[in-house]
Amino acid sequence: MPAHPGSIVQALLNAATLTPERPALLFGGATWTYQRLLADAGAWARGLQRWGLLPEDRVALYLDNTPTFVAAYLGVHLAGGIVVLVNTQYRQAELRHILSDAEARLCITDPLRLPELSRTEHELPALECVIVADSDPVDVAAGATPRVPRLTPDEVLVAGDGGDSRAPDPEAIALIIYTSGTTGRSKGAMLKHRNLAANSAAIVEAWRWTSDDRLLLALPLFHVHGLTVGINGTLLTGATVDLRSRFDAGDIYATLLRGETTMFFGVPTMYTRLIAAAHAHTKRPPPLRLYVSGSAPLSAQTFEEFEAIFGQPILERYGMTETLMNLSNPFTGERRPGAVGQPFPGQEARIVDMGTRQPILDERLGEIEVRGPHVFPGYWRQLAATAAAFDADGWFATGDLGWRSADGYYTIAGRARELIISGGYNIYPREVEEVLERHPAVAEAGVLGMPDPDYGEQVVAAVVLRPDVATVSGGGDALGADLIALCRDQLASYKKPRQVVFVEALPRNALGKVQKHILRERIERDAASAPTAASPAV
Repeated sequence: MPAHPGSIVQALLNAATLTPERPALLFGGATWTYQRLLADAGAWARGLQRWGLLPEDRVALYLDNTPTFVAAYLGVHLAGGIVVLVNTQYRQAELRHILSDAEARLCITDPLRLPELSRTEHELPALECVIVADSDPVDVAAGATPRVPRLTPDEVLVAGDGGDSRAPDPEAIALIIYTSGTTGRSKGAMLKHRNLAANSAAIVEAWRWTSDDRLLLALPLFHVHGLTVGINGTLLTGATVDLRSRFDAGDIYATLLRGETTMFFGVPTMYTRLIAAAHAHTKRPPPLRLYVSGSAPLSAQTFEEFEAIFGQPILERYGMTETLMNLSNPFTGERRPGAVGQPFPGQEARIVDMGTRQPILDERLGEIEVRGPHVFPGYWRQLAATAAAFDADGWFATGDLGWRSADGYYTIAGRARELIISGGYNIYPREVEEVLERHPAVAEAGVLGMPDPDYGEQVVAAVVLRPDVATVSGGGDALGADLIALCRDQLASYKKPRQVVFVEALPRNALGKVQKHILRERIERDAASAPTAASPAV
């Protein structure tokens, strides 16, 4: 694996020196060369240091995808600070937890999100300043005087001396990213500069990323897929990223048709929408060098349909907040539907028994553990949680279940905490979901365990029908029975759903992961308020 520069900021400095006029970032019809991007990042760094930002101070980014996000991210690092990424969909309670837990001194946001941030400012004693990343005036509600000063970038990015901007120490903390928090409070995963650089170098090698690539990126930058894969990989290679504020299938399809893009990174939902866009067009995009999917399982049906329409197989990979990217299907070789491939160069993975924690060498199911320079050092101010996540040899327990095939391909079965235990039998939701999604009427399915007085838990399937399927009336008992029979035919009988509930959509987070805790709450609420339309077990 090629040597990495120690930090992504150093990669930017290198690119701005060697190829200053090369386009780094395209956005809204404008171009940021590497020289311009470095100048913007340096201005942020100087402004933050003049304001009083100290090494290791936390700066929250609560922003949409814009060049401002990228420049501020790099500028905080040049100033020696730590970036705290904040999901733009988060609201008062989530903001309060993250900003107070991280003790962010400063938050960079935009006018659209300022009102939400204002609702919780008074509960954040560590927050000293909010920078509104827009030149338009900001209205202060009801004439109240805000507790924290609000500045515009023009007031921060003042030309002049002051501040010492340099590439950060590779061992310093670069990012705090809060986990999804599907159970309990989310934890802040700390990532060092060297973690980011090492993982980007491994990805670049595995996917043969070069300075000639142009990445079309509509993933949110508050997530590791968009930022630490898309942006960091671009900067490390000196390539170009065509950044979009959000994903619009029609816009993305039109861009692909122009033939300027060489890579596209997305989540499964994006690919299903691109398939729908293709059905509405007579033209097909020219081949890309690489399509990548991650952040949620890619169904075999979507994989096969996309390849049939676009003429290319999607490369599926597997990563997580704490470890960045862990596994990838090969650039050259079989991209196996349903599998997430093998470890990236310089990284390790293994399967361990859930009880004994000993490595499993055959194809039995167990928990995935990973080790390598990409793995985070621990959770922010959570010593006990950090200690529990690692063994004595440095292996990190991902909490994901899976198995390894005889030829080395890993397959994800789901989260360990999503394991259903019914009548003493272990049931892994993903294998039931895969069977349900083979039915021609089913667009997607979410399987979870619900309380049962006899079995402890029963299997319940929430099913979204394909658009071309007629609306199910009367609870869809016939179709529900067909789906249960399909599972009974292809799986052990105890794994079949006891109920099938038809829903319009599965609740997902910003990266497309099904939020099963929300799905469970909805099913419980609907069951309590009205007679269930669920199908009986057969």
